Amino acid sequence: MFKTIKNALKTPDVRKRLIYTLILIVVFRLGCYITVPGVDSIALNEAMGNTQGIAGLIDIISGGAFSRFSVFAMSISPYITASIVIQLLAMIIPSLERLTKEGGEEGRKKINRYTKILTIVLALVEAIGIYLSYRSAGIFVNDSFLTGALVVTGLVAGTSILMWLGEQITAKGIGNGISLLIFIGIISGLPSLVTTIWGLIMPEAGFSTTGLLTSIGIIIGAIILVAGVVFVQQAERRVPVQYSKKVVGRKMVGAQNTHIPLKLAMAGVMPVIFASSFMTFPAMIIQIFVPDIANQTGFLAGLYNFSIATSTSNVPIGYSIANAIVYLLLIIGFTFFYTYATFNPAEVSNNIKKNGGFIPGIRAGKPTTEYLSSIISKLTWFGGFFLALIAIIPMLLRFTNLNIAFGGTSILIVVGVALETVQQLESQLAMRHYKGFLE
Repeated sequence: MFKTIKNALKTPDVRKRLIYTLILIVVFRLGCYITVPGVDSIALNEAMGNTQGIAGLIDIISGGAFSRFSVFAMSISPYITASIVIQLLAMIIPSLERLTKEGGEEGRKKINRYTKILTIVLALVEAIGIYLSYRSAGIFVNDSFLTGALVVTGLVAGTSILMWLGEQITAKGIGNGISLLIFIGIISGLPSLVTTIWGLIMPEAGFSTTGLLTSIGIIIGAIILVAGVVFVQQAERRVPVQYSKKVVGRKMVGAQNTHIPLKLAMAGVMPVIFASSFMTFPAMIIQIFVPDIANQTGFLAGLYNFSIATSTSNVPIGYSIANAIVYLLLIIGFTFFYTYATFNPAEVSNNIKKNGGFIPGIRAGKPTTEYLSSIISKLTWFGGFFLALIAIIPMLLRFTNLNIAFGGTSILIVVGVALETVQQLESQLAMRHYKGFLE
């Protein structure tokens, strides 16, 4: 990776893209410190001293922007939600499905336009919900309509700016802009993680041997966890395919041997994001209509505690166990849903048959479909359990005294985006035939 970055800095065009990307990332980080108009900074520091639950989850993704109530407090989460909704609608609405598969460049632009419109709508709803939730905390200068309008407008404008920054990085920089913004937001919590580990080694009382051993265990565990994520995301099951000789025009095209690469975790991090959104959705709705729900009892309070158990340890143990079980089942279920939504064994089988191909030892047509379905099913079970394990293990740390900000979703996103960005950087170098890189 370091050699790739070194070679990229020696290539003028790629270097410009890297510098452009870095400048926009700096703009993003600066915006995380610009407070929304109408917020009382002193009251904000008192109210946001310990963000938990949904607020803590949003704060991690936004790189601490939520706890500062900055213009980027909502991060790019409305855009992610809008993208997921559009993808799901494309599976249900035939016109959207045709636009996605057959629309080409024009269809992609229309889908992008629909996503942006839905992003603004969702951002507006979320901004209003955040304002109503924190109005009782006294962090705003007053409760007037003008103050509320300023806060909501500032939050929606911040999300719109982030959406534009992401598009600019994708078009003129390196990597996927939206993914990079989430990546930067998450890794901005690394300094606090280092401070936490150092505090274990050197507490106020002096050097701690137990803290040192605990810190070494955390570092080794993190390395093993990241290595496991890299291995699973890069590993693939290659299904061999042979194509017989055929006549193309006046030429005879010889037989070809190729393969279909099937990833172990084909769905990527999407099932974890779907499951997290599904689990935290009730808490977000309840908190909008009942701002002080955390201090109440009853059915709604129980549902709220169950919903936020994924992102906080300040709930009874029973809620956490029930939440973990449902969370596991949802991740596995969404893994199957998303995998079969993106990979259709029958469609792949028909394409192989139309092009005169076959899988060695398997008849073309329905047997090929059944064979591919069997492989996908096994891979999906493995991928689902792996994602569930990665998502659950960091949750166990909440029952200790360790204040670790990184969760399973954060690790999956960070590793996935890093691998994707490096691969895109290598492809940029390969396209320019950089001699030092190709050797």
